[in-house]
Amino acid sequence: MALKKGKRSRSRKGKNEDHPEDIFPLVLTSATQKLFDCRADEDVTEQSPYKLLKKDDIIQDIKTRAAVSDFSPVKQILLNYPEEEILLVFDSTFTYDQNFYLVLSPEAKNRILNVINETPETETAAVLEVEVNKTPKRKPWVSLGSENEIEAESIKETRPRITIRYFRKWRTLKLPVNFSDSETVFVGFESYEDKRFNIKVMLIDRGVQAVPVVLENSTQTPWIVKRNNWTHYEPREFSEEEKESILQSESMKNFCKAVTTRMLQALQEESIFNVFIEELKDFGTGRRVDDKSGLKSEDLELQMTFKDHTYSEGKKISSVHWHPIIHGMIAVALTEPNEEESDKPSTFIPRPSFIVFYSFADFSKAQLLLESPDDVVAFEFCPSNPNIIVGGCVNGQVAVWDISAHSQFLHSGSEMVISKGVTVENKLKVSVQVLTCSPDGTLKFWDVRLPNLDYLKPKPATPKTPKTFYRVSETFKHLDRTWKPFFTVYLFKVDDVGTYSPWKFCFHPYTSDGVTENASGVIADYRQLTIPSSKTLKTLEDVNTKIYVGTLQGEIVCTDWKEIKPLHCFNACHGMVHTVQRSPFLKDVILTIGIWKFAISKEGVMEGPVFESAHSEEYYCSGCWSLTRPAVFFIGRDNGSIEVWNLLEDTTKPSQVYESISKNRITCIKPWTVSSKQHFLAVTDDLGVLRVFEMSEKLCIPSKNESLHMKKYLEHETEATKYFAKQKKTWAKQKKEEKEKELEKKMTSDKPVKTPEEEEKLELKEYKDFLMLEESILKKLGVQKGEQYQGLQRQRSDDVIDVRQDR
Repeated sequence: MALKKGKRSRSRKGKNEDHPEDIFPLVLTSATQKLFDCRADEDVTEQSPYKLLKKDDIIQDIKTRAAVSDFSPVKQILLNYPEEEILLVFDSTFTYDQNFYLVLSPEAKNRILNVINETPETETAAVLEVEVNKTPKRKPWVSLGSENEIEAESIKETRPRITIRYFRKWRTLKLPVNFSDSETVFVGFESYEDKRFNIKVMLIDRGVQAVPVVLENSTQTPWIVKRNNWTHYEPREFSEEEKESILQSESMKNFCKAVTTRMLQALQEESIFNVFIEELKDFGTGRRVDDKSGLKSEDLELQMTFKDHTYSEGKKISSVHWHPIIHGMIAVALTEPNEEESDKPSTFIPRPSFIVFYSFADFSKAQLLLESPDDVVAFEFCPSNPNIIVGGCVNGQVAVWDISAHSQFLHSGSEMVISKGVTVENKLKVSVQVLTCSPDGTLKFWDVRLPNLDYLKPKPATPKTPKTFYRVSETFKHLDRTWKPFFTVYLFKVDDVGTYSPWKFCFHPYTSDGVTENASGVIADYRQLTIPSSKTLKTLEDVNTKIYVGTLQGEIVCTDWKEIKPLHCFNACHGMVHTVQRSPFLKDVILTIGIWKFAISKEGVMEGPVFESAHSEEYYCSGCWSLTRPAVFFIGRDNGSIEVWNLLEDTTKPSQVYESISKNRITCIKPWTVSSKQHFLAVTDDLGVLRVFEMSEKLCIPSKNESLHMKKYLEHETEATKYFAKQKKTWAKQKKEEKEKELEKKMTSDKPVKTPEEEEKLELKEYKDFLMLEESILKKLGVQKGEQYQGLQRQRSDDVIDVRQDR
């Protein structure tokens, strides 16, 4: 096969190459190769370089990409090509200086294809090598101007050379030379700047190299050292004259006319169908289609909603607790939402409030009401007798209820009793004491037993005794109007004057042998219990008497009721601390939640919290630990959402956020475990609504060795906290030493203070030296001292004397 040699053609690069008439070299980009399945060294290779392309596909590519198409130079030739397929050859050796070439005649295409079909692969390669591969001819060199640059950079002589001839006199030749030792002298000539010349560099030749562009990015990380900053700003607005001018301008009128029609149409479409709906949520990635309140999710499913409109309308829930024994029963305390209004009267006015009991069996109404003289801020069930409930009121009163007549006979026990700072054994295994805190700076201990039999005698009513507006239970009738705390712990500030303002507290529960029931197996009658003598009780030495208290100012105070003084205090949260809770798994770990952040403290670590969160964009209102997962806890926010934190997954952000749990602030969160497969979460809000959610396995089933990993993580954070506190002291010490050194250096460098007499003598001496110098200069100049000079000298001396006398 021989290809006919024809006239020169021009390739796409603009070079004149010698190639046959029916051969057209082309440069095919990687995109074109991929589009026509002719990728170099993949679809076509050096051994199999041929590819048949459809004429219609090439023409369609030219229409689609126009001038961008690699086949656009042969558009007219392709339109006139008679057959449906055209041959494309991969030119791996760049015979025609391009990576591909087209065979533009059917005859050449048939010859090549016939040779491929009739000749073996080796013969075909040999024939093509002889017929197609040709040695390119030598091309004449075309100047592009580089020789001019070389010529300009070369050094040429612009003046005739200077010839210097050196010779010696004839008489000095062949004379003897004598060498002797002498002191060696080195003479150096240092470089210096010649100020007579000031040459300004106008042109500098430097080499450059293309390098990747360097980008600088930054990220925001939590910084432990906090600083109060604020920015006051206001928007810039147009003046009234400018606003009127803009509204009356023709451009504004034309704009309103142009967009009014489209705006009305958009409003009509929006009223018919929400064009901003997220379709992905309809496929199960978010809330369900029929869930408009956001109360359904994959991990929290709303089971029941409780609200008694008779008693909870217009009130908020301040505290919530599951009944310790009766399954499906939950109690909430209702309070007024404006409990801190300024026009509240200072005198005591009875304002009945309630603790409401709800049941899963009938969630349409309240099952039980506990009336109190004022709003109950917090309440608790008795550990040994769930029928006994104690609550703290807004007005400072402590109330006790007995619901034995309204619930089944159940009992449990407690293991510890407190007696004026000393922990003693409770032989009856009955909880008889209450611990309360108040913003007045005190922790108070109360006992429901009789101190002596005199309290059983009825006391005559006095005119000052106010009338009782509620019925007193027979169980605690002996405490009515006589109940007082028997032991008080004052929370004095550690490094300042005054007391802390406690709001929440927690202590370590004590159990000696794990027995929860009392010794007799029956619930004791509180009317028959009396306080025994301390001499007959056994002192318990292994009781943890430390209490962690959260204050209204965001402080965490650790106090010991044995020593009756705070041990240490540190700022953990900004604003009021509304949650202080020990971990159900690690008893020495305390979770504290404030308005803007939360912190985790560890008992015994006095340097500060072992972990502090970053500032939240939303207010934190409540929180609690998970009952089944050691690393998980819940936080309620002001916008009605709940955050789920898992410290083993991420410590910078919550692992899950459940939006729109409520339309108002979350006030309380309380989990409850029914069984290993059923877990509930009670959530209350400012509107007095109680919602019960069932939690999925993701929130309840712990990971492998989660408790051990959580313990190791907190140990690591504890070491880091102690190390940072130690370094902080070292830095402060170094800074103090540096200041002392600077002060000492400044004091030693100061000149000694001179007296006025010494200063006068020094000035007079300097003046005399000046006169002597002046006289010597005049002598050298040949100037005689005249009368005028002598008079001037006497006048100067008189001035010096006058100045000295004035001083």
